[in-house]
Amino acid sequence: MPNEHETVGAYALGILDDAEATAFETHLASCEWCAQQLDELAGMEPMLAALADLPGAGTPAIGESLSAKPSPRVVEKLVDEVAERRARKRRRNFYMVAAAGALIVSGPFVAVATSGGDGGGGGGGGDNRTVAANPAKEVFDSTPDKISATDPGTKVSATVALERKAWGTGTVLELKNVTGPEKCSLVAVGKNGERETVTSWSVPDWGYGMPDAKTDKARQPLYVQGGAAFEPNEIDHFQVMTFDGKLLVEVDA
Repeated sequence: MPNEHETVGAYALGILDDAEATAFETHLASCEWCAQQLDELAGMEPMLAALADLPGAGTPAIGESLSAKPSPRVVEKLVDEVAERRARKRRRNFYMVAAAGALIVSGPFVAVATSGGDGGGGGGGGDNRTVAANPAKEVFDSTPDKISATDPGTKVSATVALERKAWGTGTVLELKNVTGPEKCSLVAVGKNGERETVTSWSVPDWGYGMPDAKTDKARQPLYVQGGAAFEPNEIDHFQVMTFDGKLLVEVDA
């Protein structure tokens, strides 16, 4: 008898004898590869039947043999086994997705900041609040090379953290005392006169880095990352511009 894996096609066509079919069914119960192949071969029956009906394709007996299929009892058994296998896979995949979702929800994406009380003793004196993590600020704080400037007219302050990269220069901008609503961009100006837009953003109504603002979110500076194709030593200065062409602040490199 040929290798059991090689008999899946003969079984699908119904040309195995009873002993061979029984042996293959025993093998099929524990072989997922053969079950998958049998499932795919089931779609060949209509094609084989049509081929058998073509003129000159053979006798009706050959056509019937080509389009033969397993008995209803065997088909029901195979369908039940395949359905159970797929149900187990779906359950396993569902649990894996649920576990991944739990990790995402409980992962380190928020940090709790606690400010101390007045030192008078007793609980409840602190001010606990949840603050969203800011990857741009983390990069800004960890980058040693920084340049700053404040425009005497607009009073906008900007600090650009620079880091040499294989592709050019990575930047993080800290922007303060800028009002909104406004759309702005950071532009790197090369020593050769070329200009590259490093990044862009929108300023909401309440602004960023406003020292006299009534809300905490308005007092917080803006941190935004970007990159330029220039090497650090090729940059002459940076400009913070509005979309309508107004210069808010210029920072010399």
